[in-house]
Amino acid sequence: MRVIIIGAGAAGMAAGYACAVCARENGQKAEITILEKNEKAGKKIYITGKGRCNVTSACAPEDLMKGVVTGGKFLYSAFKAFSNEDVQEFFINNGCMLKTERGGRVFPVSDKSSDIISTFTKVLRNVGVEIIYNARVSDVIIENGAVSGVKFTCQGKASRMDCDALIVATGGLSYPSTGSTGDGYRFAEKAGHTIDECCPALVPFNIKETWVRELSGLSLRNIGFKVMKGDKKIYEDFGELLFTHFGISGPVVLSASSYICEERGETLKAVIDLKSALDERTLDERIIRDFEKQMNKDFINSLDELLPKSLIPVVVRLSGIDERCKVNAVTKEQRKKLLRTIKNLEMTIDSFRDYNEAIITHGGVNLKEISPKTMESKKCSRLYFAGEVVNVDCVTGGYNLQSAWSMGYLAGLSAVLAFREG
Repeated sequence: MRVIIIGAGAAGMAAGYACAVCARENGQKAEITILEKNEKAGKKIYITGKGRCNVTSACAPEDLMKGVVTGGKFLYSAFKAFSNEDVQEFFINNGCMLKTERGGRVFPVSDKSSDIISTFTKVLRNVGVEIIYNARVSDVIIENGAVSGVKFTCQGKASRMDCDALIVATGGLSYPSTGSTGDGYRFAEKAGHTIDECCPALVPFNIKETWVRELSGLSLRNIGFKVMKGDKKIYEDFGELLFTHFGISGPVVLSASSYICEERGETLKAVIDLKSALDERTLDERIIRDFEKQMNKDFINSLDELLPKSLIPVVVRLSGIDERCKVNAVTKEQRKKLLRTIKNLEMTIDSFRDYNEAIITHGGVNLKEISPKTMESKKCSRLYFAGEVVNVDCVTGGYNLQSAWSMGYLAGLSAVLAFREG
């Protein structure tokens, strides 16, 4: 049989590996070709985890679902076919040592994403999978309700390649510089699929208030974070946040973006609790103690033990207290206003950053039109989908790569078994 895979990212490479291993184990001859539009494999893998590549999560396999935002039930069979433990075993057995860091994040010991890519491409070569680089697929060929091949160009030459199964692993729209430009959606639509509306996910926020720019580069840890729509809390988290020249980023912000995609365009407020470990009464007592030690100082010079230095002028302005007011002249009501500012540092979410900064895409091929047990299209036989091209997305921490490895593996396995049984 001949299997064509479009895309040599995480899902595509896992699909190629599964095809080859399954065919070999069943004594079946198979020609497996990955068509990659870039000059090398894994361009998006290369930049994940700030170049270190958060390969997967070290959580218990049954806890993988907790990291899924969209498509949890859909991923059940994929996670079972190629779990996070399987992924770790794959890399370690093939000479790429791994380590687990805070939050169960798994990285290569070398801290080089290139080691993940080179390990996988080496394995693919060893099992006989061919990767054709600079191959741009222009069209999928569908005959009598089944996929039969693709048309592509490589080095200026137009070609057609027939196949018995086609796996689309083209990615979504995030980081378009890596080749994720929505090609898979076009192929899916030709096959009769519905594309759920897409938007950038795991992406920073633009903030309306200008004072945020003054804090650019400031990183906060152990803060409370929530997103409000009017009086309704639509997201809450705890962790790290980073102020930028355009707004806010960091783990709590990126995760929030995935959960509030459906609310974009609405008036949303981001609220930071700068002292989440302290309730209001305890924080008030702390402020009173600090004030007692600095009774004769100007108010602006009394907060050094409570807040990061660059944050103090902003908090002072937002509290409405004159920065030159002596601490001994600060009223109880003013102190309460300071407390509320610290516990509820509020800002307006103006918009999401675009796909150039989005780690993943929310949206994609509708899950109801794909078999979760095989990843095969319900609209077109012998056509499979895997990875970010489908409407699945997860939080940070290795879950998105894991879902790609798992979906790709299941698609490759299913394609070979279907041919064998057919």
